[in-house]
Amino acid sequence: MKKIKFILLSLVAIALCSSCDDKFENIEIEGSSAAPTSLEASVIKSDSLPGQVLLKWAIPTDSNYDYVQIKYYDPLTKQQVSKIASVYTDSILIDNTRHRFGEYSFTFQTFNAHHQGGKVTTVKAFSGVAPSVVTVTKSKVILTASQLSADDPEPTEGPIKNLIDGDVSTFFHTRWSSPQKPLPQYIQIDFNEQHQNFVFYYQNRNGSQVGPREVQIQVSSDGLNWETLQTISSGLPSGSKAEYTSDLIKSDIKFAHFRFTVTKTYGDVKYFNLAEFAFYDAQINVYDPETVALP
Repeated sequence: MKKIKFILLSLVAIALCSSCDDKFENIEIEGSSAAPTSLEASVIKSDSLPGQVLLKWAIPTDSNYDYVQIKYYDPLTKQQVSKIASVYTDSILIDNTRHRFGEYSFTFQTFNAHHQGGKVTTVKAFSGVAPSVVTVTKSKVILTASQLSADDPEPTEGPIKNLIDGDVSTFFHTRWSSPQKPLPQYIQIDFNEQHQNFVFYYQNRNGSQVGPREVQIQVSSDGLNWETLQTISSGLPSGSKAEYTSDLIKSDIKFAHFRFTVTKTYGDVKYFNLAEFAFYDAQINVYDPETVALP
């Protein structure tokens, strides 16, 4: 970068006792005084990213500017925005933009060290679609023992009511005594109302637990015809007292009957046990920045 030195003439008055001398001192200041090289529209490109605009440009080989000022109007905040990029920068990311606003108009102007501006160049660019934000609110469904059943409970211990007693020292157990029934085995909930999107939770038995290693989540609107929503075979805990909370599970139908069907167990035995079980309704809230009403 060319730099031209300017010589400024300064008068320094020095008072020493009764004498006074006039002295001149040369002070050197660096900085380009030439008009800065402008950025042509042909060297400026843009990428439409989700909720962002990436502006990038080729730095001219004969550049003599010190920084670039980028200005644009933000329809979201209803304000003019100004950003600065140094001569060593060839891109800038514009955040929090929206595709809904159509083309953004960006002005580029180069400046030298003395803040002398070059020609203003205008380019237009679209933002990518800003992503939606999904939040899930859970609401625990209060269950009674009469709503719970199982296809193969152990008759000597671990009644199914223990799953909802809030006491992790108690447990539910499927049949370990003879005659044993092969897997799959299930816990069923018969609701008093319909449900659709949900999350479930369980905790393994304390101590001699045999937890599920693979489960199928099934629902029914009539208690006769069942639909498998998911098969879960990873992330299920094997440890004593370990807890598991499912991801959000969506159903295309409303249902009044639910099955937690165990198809494999840790240890590959023909029974399983759990300390606690809970079912949560899930309210899905979607915030779409591209369609939400603006103030």
